[in-house]
Amino acid sequence: MIDAKHLNYFKTIVGEENIYSDTAHLRAYSYDATREHFKPDAVIFPRDEEDVSEVLKYCNEHQIIIVPRGAGSGFTGGSLPSSGGIVLGFEKHMNKILDIDMQNMVAVVQPGVINMDLQRAVEAVGLFYPPDPASQDYSSLGGNVSENAGGMRAAKYGITKDYVMAMRAVLPSGDVIKAGKKTIKDVAGYNISGILIASEGTLAVTTEITLKLLAKPKLTKTAMGVFDSVERAMEAVYKTMAGGVTPVAMEFLDNLTIKAVEKTFHKGLPVDAGAILITDVDGNLEDDLDFQLALIKKIFKQNGCLEFKIAQTKEQAADIWFARRNASQSLSVYGSKKVNEDITVPRSVLPQLLARFDKIAKKYSVNIPCFGHTGDGNVHTNVMVDGSDAKQVEIAYKAIKEVFEVTIELGGTLSGEHGIGLSKAPYMSMAFTQEEINLFKSIKQAFDPNNILNPHKMGL
Repeated sequence: MIDAKHLNYFKTIVGEENIYSDTAHLRAYSYDATREHFKPDAVIFPRDEEDVSEVLKYCNEHQIIIVPRGAGSGFTGGSLPSSGGIVLGFEKHMNKILDIDMQNMVAVVQPGVINMDLQRAVEAVGLFYPPDPASQDYSSLGGNVSENAGGMRAAKYGITKDYVMAMRAVLPSGDVIKAGKKTIKDVAGYNISGILIASEGTLAVTTEITLKLLAKPKLTKTAMGVFDSVERAMEAVYKTMAGGVTPVAMEFLDNLTIKAVEKTFHKGLPVDAGAILITDVDGNLEDDLDFQLALIKKIFKQNGCLEFKIAQTKEQAADIWFARRNASQSLSVYGSKKVNEDITVPRSVLPQLLARFDKIAKKYSVNIPCFGHTGDGNVHTNVMVDGSDAKQVEIAYKAIKEVFEVTIELGGTLSGEHGIGLSKAPYMSMAFTQEEINLFKSIKQAFDPNNILNPHKMGL
């Protein structure tokens, strides 16, 4: 519990209207998408970078924990105040698009800006910000940077780290640093912005982000392939990506997910299919898009595709994408408890990965529906059980441990876009040697010697 004298001092920094310790605010900032709850001692809404600096300096001097928070939409507990302290929220004041630089094709934003708000703003002037996490309508760009968020367009355009050119951030000492430049090339000094990306608020508090923009493609087309088995669908993924075309997105649903969506929404999906692949292509010429889709169709057909459907209208495209966008919520048909992980492997081992997951499901007699961004090897793996049955929940976590073991064995990673946070911290030793973990801890110590910034996340 934070002493009242500290709360009173924070009021002198940010104003009484920007600090809260009432039950409602503490409750509202105690959880994220994991549904775990950890109440902070107070919530502070800084008005600007100077406020952030003054708050951090005081907290560092008095050993008060600070947990930076975006929209609280994370799946691993990265923004949870698991040790109490102050939650630093950016949605109230530090939520502005500061500049859209048409000449240099960059945007300068504050951390509280919502991803989709930036997308709409830059598209209005003919530019394009590609990273599109499923939470794009409500997740903040500061949170996206902290977790290195991906999305469906990652197959062609990459993820958040590929668009961060520069950052301003405040160290626990209160010192302000600038990492990176607006320039396309910059090899002067260490890549500090690269270290801050995906650091989950454990090293510094981001106050400004400079993001690369692209010219917006004029045309997009959507298609869907229906496959006889999930393994052959996965083979089609990596063969397509190596076959001379790079689709914007390459998403998949396995049979269990197809059945769940159909049972929930009755969209006429092929419930006997082993898997479906959904893909987008884009460009500026109709002939180019047709060429891309013809090549994708050819490769799909060579790998067990039973049916290939190209959307002829925006409505048909939206209907095809409906299944993928509503896959996660549909899985509740298999149980009230979902242990959801976002493992990622090299695309070439996707067939082997899904086959191994099927063996794990049979071993533990659980359903493990999978879907996700196979264009970049990112599979959302969901162990579904009855959440009211403690034994089933225990089995679910045993299955997930084996999911991670298989993933690491096949050259993959614990997380493609959700981060480590609290929920994956126990598995870090599976993915990293002790020497590597010690290096992580050394970096943490260099930035945050008093360990006040989001402690215990990522196992640090």
